[in-house]
Amino acid sequence: MMAELETDVVVVGAGNAALCAALAAHEQGARVIVLERAPEQERGGNSRYTAGAIRFVYNGVDDLLQVVPDLPEDERVNTDFGTYTREQYFGDMERITQFHSNPEMTATLIDRSFDTMVWMRSKGIRFGPSYSRQAFKVDGHFKFWGGLALEVTGGGPGLIEFLNKAIERNDIPVHYSTRAVSLIEEDGIIQGVVARQGGKKLTVHAKAVVLACGGFEANAEWRTRYLGPGWDLAKVRGTRYNTGDGIQMALEAGALPYGNWSGGHAVAWDRNAPEFGDLRVGDNFQKHSYPFGLIVNATGERFVDEGADFRNYTYAKYGHEILHQPGQFAWQVFDSQVTHLLRDEYRIREVTKVKADTLEELAQKLDDVNPDGFLRMIHEYNAAVRTDIPFNPTIKDGRRTEGLRLNKANWANRLDTPPFEAYQVTCGLTFTFGGLKVDENGQVLDAEEVPMPGLYAAGELLGGLFYFNYPGGTGLMSGAVFGRIAGNSAGKAASA
Repeated sequence: MMAELETDVVVVGAGNAALCAALAAHEQGARVIVLERAPEQERGGNSRYTAGAIRFVYNGVDDLLQVVPDLPEDERVNTDFGTYTREQYFGDMERITQFHSNPEMTATLIDRSFDTMVWMRSKGIRFGPSYSRQAFKVDGHFKFWGGLALEVTGGGPGLIEFLNKAIERNDIPVHYSTRAVSLIEEDGIIQGVVARQGGKKLTVHAKAVVLACGGFEANAEWRTRYLGPGWDLAKVRGTRYNTGDGIQMALEAGALPYGNWSGGHAVAWDRNAPEFGDLRVGDNFQKHSYPFGLIVNATGERFVDEGADFRNYTYAKYGHEILHQPGQFAWQVFDSQVTHLLRDEYRIREVTKVKADTLEELAQKLDDVNPDGFLRMIHEYNAAVRTDIPFNPTIKDGRRTEGLRLNKANWANRLDTPPFEAYQVTCGLTFTFGGLKVDENGQVLDAEEVPMPGLYAAGELLGGLFYFNYPGGTGLMSGAVFGRIAGNSAGKAASA
């Protein structure tokens, strides 16, 4: 027997963007129902797998205090939080996306970032300084770098816990293990969703629908179709449930495909990690301290400039480069001069690691790597390092190599001080960049770029924001900003 429900707004998905949309719609006086494909124990989408870093505009510590009012006085005194201005945010987005990012979407993301952080705080979400990932201690003081000062307390799992507590306080029902499969359309107006729940059909009639159920990164067939050959071999960093359902439903209803459909956020990920994300480990399969070492492939050669920029601005594209190497793997190599700088993710139990007291011994331990090619590369690299330039991990220090086919632009140290450590990585896909196009109200546009009545979208299934690459911390921020906008618009439309 077919079950039927009726509400004002139905939100498809239960990650950061979706729950922000649900809370915003509820603020407008709308009755809201959330549909989540995953079972309750796996709720939260990709948001739950993140470290919780979030990128927003702030002009100094006074702005941060509006988001973290309980920041201890000694931390204010002993920390250089710097600033991250509107101009810097724009510059990063333009540079990282090679000026392809939709300028109106980028302006919305940036201009709404700070007030959305304050709004999230009002919903019970708590933030704190990201000391372990975004700051280094220099002369007894912490100095932040890369434009990221705050993270959600408890990371991605904490964010999902805070959001769900807010959902519960507002008595918004969430239906788990419920997969939305199609939109209900009558006379050109979207009026609800058809879902599958426990093998049975569930129809949810609504005045507005918000799609916020992720991209298509967990769909091997779509990855190969849109990202290209070899992407079926990539590991998926997060949830197994983001298979493009929301995008598919919208396209079938006439929505316009938009954005970088051949692109995605892909990082260095432990080679022996499982096919999909593991909630026990979370994001700790990632390996992001490579700017302080070298990355080598099966031939023993380097293939990217590890020091091209701060990790925040290269990590989301270097996974692509690893996927395209022989065997789809690489090794990150460090010596004892920098191992104290490695992030906590290098110290987890579930890590593919080797250690050696000589480079010759290390070369033999690097599985599937040509040892002669590796040692030859190290000799040439060490001879090319400008040791007269001081090493400084808090800035782009210009300590570089000269004369190599592929030079390292910053943080170049000779690899010559034992013990040596190496970590084997492959490509981990976070989310895809192609999706739907929305207007300034978060309303989905059809093939003629006309708003589709009753249909809104937010989160990873939006296209047009990211191309080729991604500034770290922008995913959660865009999810919250555009989720809030879509929820506000859907709630107002449903309550009119």
